[in-house]
Amino acid sequence: MIGGGCQTPHQSDHELEPETSLTVSPNSSQFFSWKFVSLSCEEDDSSAGWTLWRNTTRRTRTQCGSDWGRSAGSSCNISNILLLDRGVYWCESSEGGTSNTISITVTDGPVILQSPVLPVMEGHDVTLHCKTETPPSNLPAGFYKDGSLIRTEPTGHMTIHHVNKSDEGLYKCNISGRGESPSSWISVTVKPTTTIPPPTTSPHGSSSTSPSVLWLAALSFSVVLVLLVLLVRRCLHRKPKG
Repeated sequence: MIGGGCQTPHQSDHELEPETSLTVSPNSSQFFSWKFVSLSCEEDDSSAGWTLWRNTTRRTRTQCGSDWGRSAGSSCNISNILLLDRGVYWCESSEGGTSNTISITVTDGPVILQSPVLPVMEGHDVTLHCKTETPPSNLPAGFYKDGSLIRTEPTGHMTIHHVNKSDEGLYKCNISGRGESPSSWISVTVKPTTTIPPPTTSPHGSSSTSPSVLWLAALSFSVVLVLLVLLVRRCLHRKPKG
């Protein structure tokens, strides 16, 4: 979510999963003014004709190349990003499909927090970097979540190991003597659980037998049959001659 009333694009109820993914390079949701930023639609179907759109506090629903950015196929390059470029970005196909949305923050301040723009998978590690516009960029920094200090790191970056849903929240950082970064939301995606499929049932409702069980039963029957034949032959061999 971005301050200033930027709206996310409307998505119809029948759209369950995005057909493409929007990525940003450099991988960050915060940028200093006048930096180069590239946004790309990672296409599942290149024939769909994906393009970049955005909503800002100044204008809503404008396409890359109209009055912002330079279109390059399914990508959009912003040579010198400015404060007015703050907003919500997404990809849209000629067939009406939409991607995930990404919130971009631009600041004239001295500090930014570099954090992943896409949701982090539960169980993975995530590293946050507190950076200044001018060197050195590895100064001691305090990291905050939802307004509370987590800890101070001497080299300006903090790693959260094995993230879970409770790590989701609003993060920012502060470098003493330099300033504080804007806040960015970090999302955590819950890892899908794997379920064991139930045994298949026959038309009469009984569980079907696996091939290994059938093979074992056939082998046992064959062994018993051979033993019976040997037993009968032995009995016949011992029968006294009449």
